[in-house]
Amino acid sequence: MNDRLRLLFHRIGEQLWIKPLLMCVLSILGIFLAKAADTTKIGAYVPEIRHDSIEALLSTISASMLIIATFAVGSMVTSYASASSKATPRSFALIIADDVSQNALSIFIGSFIYSLVGLIALENGYFERGGRFALFVLTLLVFTLVILTFVRWLDSIARLGRIQTTIDTVEKATRHALTRRRETPRLQGAATGLRHEQLTPVFTQNIGYLQCIDVACLQKYAEKHQLRMRIVCLPGTFCTPDRPLVYVWAEADTPPTVLGNLDEETLSKAFIVDIERAFTDDPRFGLIVLSEIASKALSPAINDPGTAITVIGSMVRLLTEWSNVLETSAQPVKYDRIEVPELSSDDMFDDAFTAIARYGAGTVEVAVRLQKALHSLAVAGDKRFKEAALHQARMALTRSESALELEEERTAVKAATTATW
Repeated sequence: MNDRLRLLFHRIGEQLWIKPLLMCVLSILGIFLAKAADTTKIGAYVPEIRHDSIEALLSTISASMLIIATFAVGSMVTSYASASSKATPRSFALIIADDVSQNALSIFIGSFIYSLVGLIALENGYFERGGRFALFVLTLLVFTLVILTFVRWLDSIARLGRIQTTIDTVEKATRHALTRRRETPRLQGAATGLRHEQLTPVFTQNIGYLQCIDVACLQKYAEKHQLRMRIVCLPGTFCTPDRPLVYVWAEADTPPTVLGNLDEETLSKAFIVDIERAFTDDPRFGLIVLSEIASKALSPAINDPGTAITVIGSMVRLLTEWSNVLETSAQPVKYDRIEVPELSSDDMFDDAFTAIARYGAGTVEVAVRLQKALHSLAVAGDKRFKEAALHQARMALTRSESALELEEERTAVKAATTATW
């Protein structure tokens, strides 16, 4: 359930209308909060605030906030489109979830609603002396908040469409996913053991990418019916009705009828499948998106090897941090009836470097930098990690030898590769 709630909150954070709606509600509540001052004796101790002074402030906010909010939306859409076209459309979900832009738009729209409701209430004599003072103070606070937010948002929107900002955003999301998986490489499940002869597969009727697994739900079902399970699809897998999600087998003392009456619908619901991949529980997706950014930068239309080199640096940071998980022998096991495989080092290196090696094979600076990066990773982890890095280094060298025309360039790449081997 915690995984489901986390995924739900992540999806809510990607919705652009959630925070503006909340700010609108808070703005209306602020008017009623100011009215509450009339129910106290504060009116006898505060100065008299003239009606026209409050009206002038509210009118200024209402006249400007709608224009600023419209300008903010236009600037955000332009930045989103620029970031998606320069980087990759797969990064759009992260860009639109930018907290600074969402908070700025929310405050602008909320201030506009606040000023309108405040003006209507003020013109109809809704406030007395204490209420007018509270409304005046609240309006000054809103005005100050708007100015500070606008200044901060201008700095953010200027960076939002830059390719470096997109790379940093994707790297941050990938690091969060890798950190979560590093702490629980098997999703708190047990290590995969020997294969059993009688395995009952469970399928899904949905077609799409696996985003999240509710391992707690599977554990609860397994405990209730004295079963054991082995998950074979991790988040990021493309699921189809003919591909098993999990295999189920019975313990020695489990009645044979249990497997015959297996509730496949309940088990399949523990696997959340959607049409798109999500960064939250799928660290490989983040590596793929970074690789796409580098591949696009290496295309003849853009020809930006510097961006590819920057992405390679991001890959080295992320995979070096991930290599620490391979040094930990004891992993926490909370769901002892559920076997979960760990992420493959070969798959992660393939996601990170294959496309960069393919499209950057003919660019000597990228090829050399890639070999140096793989050398750094080869000495960072255990035997499997090193083998994966060496495999990528060999393939990258083969591609570069075919793509590079000058012998001097091929020699430079070979020299960098020798250090890796």
